[in-house]
Amino acid sequence: MEKIVFGKTNLQAGRTGFGAIPIQRISYDESTAILRRAYEAGVNVFDTANGYTTSEDRIGVALSDVRDKIILCTKSGAVYNDGWRGTAEGLIKNLENSLVKMRTDYIDVFQFHCPWFVPRPGGDDGLYDALEKAKREGKIRHIGITAHKKHLAVEAVESDLYDVLQYPFSYLSAPEELEIAEKCRKHNVGVLGMKALCGGILTNAKAAFAFLRQYENIVPIWGIEKLSELDEILTYEKNPPNLTDELLKEIERDKLELCGSFCRACGYCLPCPANIPIPMAARMKFLLNRMVAENFKTPEWQENMRKIEDCTDCGHCKANCPYELDVPELLRQHKAHYFGE
Repeated sequence: MEKIVFGKTNLQAGRTGFGAIPIQRISYDESTAILRRAYEAGVNVFDTANGYTTSEDRIGVALSDVRDKIILCTKSGAVYNDGWRGTAEGLIKNLENSLVKMRTDYIDVFQFHCPWFVPRPGGDDGLYDALEKAKREGKIRHIGITAHKKHLAVEAVESDLYDVLQYPFSYLSAPEELEIAEKCRKHNVGVLGMKALCGGILTNAKAAFAFLRQYENIVPIWGIEKLSELDEILTYEKNPPNLTDELLKEIERDKLELCGSFCRACGYCLPCPANIPIPMAARMKFLLNRMVAENFKTPEWQENMRKIEDCTDCGHCKANCPYELDVPELLRQHKAHYFGE
């Protein structure tokens, strides 16, 4: 697999990364098979988070025997996006848990998980200082940060405090968002590209792959749940597709359909007091059009969509949406489409 120098980390990163959110949903045997197939095919960047239930443990089970040949990236939610700054103690507890679950003595890239501010040395919270101490102790090699908001991503990169930025990049990204990749190159910051398929809304993986391949410093982390999904991405890695006129036309069609406000399924709106499955319900129109519609016409999903009637406009989802969407209004729109109201 083609590799790049991953920013100032100087790690040799494969240009196709593995995003481990989806493997929470399958059996351990299945996740082990997928992770080993990815490793054997040359994938060496694996990204997860301590908030992704069993994901870290599954990586430890599958890959601990090849630890020195892979790049492990994980995240701590001790800093979150609802105004809570967390504590250094909580951050280090997350780190220690990650080390145990992934059966390793160190994490290559330990990231602040979608903070609402950019942690800095000397802060009253002690968060950045705690990771610097962990770095001196050899528990982590590099400090990273994830962001969904452009201004926080730019601030983090320009601070020169972070070795790696994880940010959403796809062919639906606005031009000013894509410029962040160039800013990272200038500041020698490694780039992990999340949401390449916008949480499943984009169904043309070939177009998504070809688009991101233009950016030589972005390592997309593809969320994989099935061997067939992995094999498709590996096929493109072996023979990278070009952005043909046909693919460009499909990209333009998607842009026209999906322009404006749409949910990226990041999940920061949860938990919902009314138990509405917001990341799916707020995208239902697109799911019906782009996936197997019958899967969402079940009695269970009809009940889920009816839960939108119980929304009290409490403000939790709007306050926590990194894209500043009017989530209750989106839910009402998608419910109306679902039931033909």
